[in-house]
Amino acid sequence: MQSVISLQHLSKKIGKSDILKDISLALHSGEVFGFLGPNGAGKTTTMKAILGIIEPTSGVVEILGKSPRDTRVQQKIGFMPENTYLYKYLTGDEFLDFNGNFYGLLSEKLEEKKIWALEKVGLTEARWKRLNTYSKWMLQRIGLAQAILHDPDIIFLDEPMSGLDPIGRKLVKDLMLELKAARKTIFFNTHILSDVETICDSFGIICEGRLVANMKIGDLDIPLEDFFMQKIAENSTRNHLG
Repeated sequence: MQSVISLQHLSKKIGKSDILKDISLALHSGEVFGFLGPNGAGKTTTMKAILGIIEPTSGVVEILGKSPRDTRVQQKIGFMPENTYLYKYLTGDEFLDFNGNFYGLLSEKLEEKKIWALEKVGLTEARWKRLNTYSKWMLQRIGLAQAILHDPDIIFLDEPMSGLDPIGRKLVKDLMLELKAARKTIFFNTHILSDVETICDSFGIICEGRLVANMKIGDLDIPLEDFFMQKIAENSTRNHLG
């Protein structure tokens, strides 16, 4: 089976620092992959390299067998960055119009998609409010709405639960499960181990730029929290001895 997302020996160096170190992994259609790691481990850098936002120092990245910068590939991708840059003088509705135009959504189809996306993230009543009046959790949700607006096949989410209260987390988690049921491929960065256990098919752990685990959730024989701490400790010990 051809991989939807493929990383082969991906490395990234900034100055003399190795940010990513020889990362290889593959995701298949309909797979939900949780990417875990301590702060500064390289999760966001990896995601940006996959998306073609930054250029890796070495290695190969392919999405659907093509470069992530191929416009045909980009049409099939949704991306929610951890810190979305928002034009805060726009209303939520106008912000989605702005994003929908990138994907060539015609007005009637765009209106249908906006209503759907706003309902999914719980912002129907806030669509006419300016973004500079949105709370942090509302901005997080509108960022998610723009990522799913054009019904992409592959969705990248960077810390989608960040800043959300329990109600917001439940809403986003339910949406991710709905997307999973629709056979969307999802790659998301997170610190929340319980979400990975309940949502994901597989997961990876990155520590100090190195992929220290990459496996199916079903193959775990201990709780993910214990496994995570074990891998981080092993990496620390290896670096200390090496």
